[in-house]
Amino acid sequence: MTDDQDLAGLDPYDLMERETARIDGFLRTLDDADWRQPTRCAGWSVRDVLAHLAASEEYNQACLDGTVSAFLGALGERGVTDLNGANELGIRDFDDVATPELLETWRTRVAANVAGFRARDGGDVDSSVGAYPGRWQAFHLAFELATHADDIAVPIADGEEPARTEWQAKFARFALKEMKPEAQTDAHDGQTRVHGEDLDVELPDEEFVQAAAARLDDSSRLDARTRAFLSVTP
Repeated sequence: MTDDQDLAGLDPYDLMERETARIDGFLRTLDDADWRQPTRCAGWSVRDVLAHLAASEEYNQACLDGTVSAFLGALGERGVTDLNGANELGIRDFDDVATPELLETWRTRVAANVAGFRARDGGDVDSSVGAYPGRWQAFHLAFELATHADDIAVPIADGEEPARTEWQAKFARFALKEMKPEAQTDAHDGQTRVHGEDLDVELPDEEFVQAAAARLDDSSRLDARTRAFLSVTP
């Protein structure tokens, strides 16, 4: 089992609630034109990202209910064959839903699921790979929320950035070792060094977090192979 000492002292449920509140507070301020603005997610508008978040909560609920196989089977019956197809279908399912209703749907679902994961702390939940520690899953969800908050340019309050980057970097080091056991990481002075499999790179934590979130592109100083290795995003 992956060593999770990087996550020591962090509360994933508090992190989920914090990122949810940041997104919710920002979305409440948007007008019709704002909802149509492009995001860091290629081809997705701000509204599309919200629809994706709302749809994703159905999977999170299935994790808590132990019904992931049935959930994935239902997607397959609708022609979904991969994650991109599932994401696109989830967004399109909300095409006829008014934006205020969509926002309320996401708000209600995420609140219920955060509470559900918190209640399962110390136990396992269902997942696409079988039984999985609920606490670890909550960290993955917190990181996804933070990534999508940045995708839609949710403002970061004064003084908030250092602690936010710190916890994301800690999670990213854990997730990298979880997904790629050959990777070794060392952290010091706001930097993360990753080495293994003929790779040895040291990055500021801000850049490391973006690499982990698969948000670096060809304009990055890192080549495609290094970016792929550092990504912990499916």
